Amino acid sequence: MLAKRVIPCLDVQDHRVVKGVRFLDLRDAGDPVELGARYSDMGADELVFLDITATLRSRKTLVDLVRRVAERVFIPFTVGGGISRIEQIDELLRSGAEKVSINTAAVQNPSLVSASARQFGSQCVVLAIDARRSQTRAGHWQVCVRAGTEPTDMDVVDWARKGQDLGAGEILLTSMDADGTCAGYDNDLNRAVTGAVTIPVIASGGAGRLEHLADAITLGHADAVLMASITHFGDCTIRQIKEYLAQRGIPMNL
Repeated sequence: MLAKRVIPCLDVQDHRVVKGVRFLDLRDAGDPVELGARYSDMGADELVFLDITATLRSRKTLVDLVRRVAERVFIPFTVGGGISRIEQIDELLRSGAEKVSINTAAVQNPSLVSASARQFGSQCVVLAIDARRSQTRAGHWQVCVRAGTEPTDMDVVDWARKGQDLGAGEILLTSMDADGTCAGYDNDLNRAVTGAVTIPVIASGGAGRLEHLADAITLGHADAVLMASITHFGDCTIRQIKEYLAQRGIPMNL
């Protein structure tokens, strides 16, 4: 069995790392360059950098900041936020990112996923899905775009399947209902998506305790766990997380 991955997430707004609850009530968590370097040094498997206001403000991802982070981290580095064109992806990959995460633009223009996969390889293309539990269809979730501010009529599981067919190499799946609550991942959501696709799924949203991370893998069948609050604010170190998961019988790169 492949080792599972532990991936801290840097949500960036105005050149600072922030963290909120259900995408709201943001609080400062530090400098992205310093925080990224710290996680790299601590042994994180990968790092995700999301420019959370780029799409809302109709601007490009902060390329200079991405370049500065890339100079300080020595682990795979995924960048997302405001990416809508092949040229931007090329620029970000040349600036040090190993993968790009596409959300709103993928929904609006699915051909961007397939074109990106053809040009750069599926391993560089992460389909980000912000999922909110449906109020009208039990056991279903709807895709939300524009940093979670706009719901669509798209079903999350159907979109995940289509994203895989388009050529995405990985799915970053965030539960908007659980995000920032520290009450645990939505493992019903995680199971629904992991059971529908064969590409890796990163579970995101809700990590508050070590057992939540294990549950996302053992119950949600996630290939990786994304976290922010639990590590940004000193609750757990990357080493503690990995040792705990290994003790639970989950394969880890220690």
